[in-house]
Amino acid sequence: MEKDQTGKKRKGKAEDLTGRVFGRLTVVSRAENRGGRVCWNCRCSCGQEKVVRARDLKSGTVKSCGCLRKELSGKNKLDLSGKKFGRLTPLYPIENRDQKGSVYWRCRCECGNMAEVTAANLVYGLTKSCGCLQKENQKKIQERLHRIDGTCIEFLEKRKTRSDNKSGFRGVFQKQDGKYKVTIGFRGKRYSLGNFTTYEEAVERRLKAEQDLYGSYLKEYYQRFGRQEDRQIPQETKEMK
Repeated sequence: MEKDQTGKKRKGKAEDLTGRVFGRLTVVSRAENRGGRVCWNCRCSCGQEKVVRARDLKSGTVKSCGCLRKELSGKNKLDLSGKKFGRLTPLYPIENRDQKGSVYWRCRCECGNMAEVTAANLVYGLTKSCGCLQKENQKKIQERLHRIDGTCIEFLEKRKTRSDNKSGFRGVFQKQDGKYKVTIGFRGKRYSLGNFTTYEEAVERRLKAEQDLYGSYLKEYYQRFGRQEDRQIPQETKEMK
């Protein structure tokens, strides 16, 4: 296993970014890892040098030594008028600024709507439309989902723990008295499966309910329409009998 400059082992070989340009930064050489992350020495177009993590370069999180952010919020503001950022064309800056001092710009979207967006969000690609692009993407996702009598097949196939579930398992919630409440959703309704003293009992009950409800439902679905890679059915299908 390859070692970094500090002598610590690292997994695999880091992608060589030498010579590549990310925004205003040109990668010059490999730097010592920081916090277990691959870092690179970079030279900014303004002449300053900066050490940047590889993932921040490739994701576009860092595009300069810091001079770009100063231009976005300082007195000598970066002129964005007439330039194109996604679907947005900045027209003129307004007096409002965000908490970090970035100037808001009045922008025209391709759809015809107007929007006020910070210079930072435009330059860093965080905002690309007035909101119409997000709505279109959400619609496309919905169109790819297969729903039968209010049940999303993809959800049943790839069910995961909800990000807001503090217990660590989907449908299992710890109550104030220390017990665990178990619920399950199916066909647009939510059912209570009872309260349990231990976390293990609660998870076991949830898994059994998933097998009983989801397992049998998916089995019937596959018999009628095939597996995910084979299915060619409309988004909304009549209720299975």
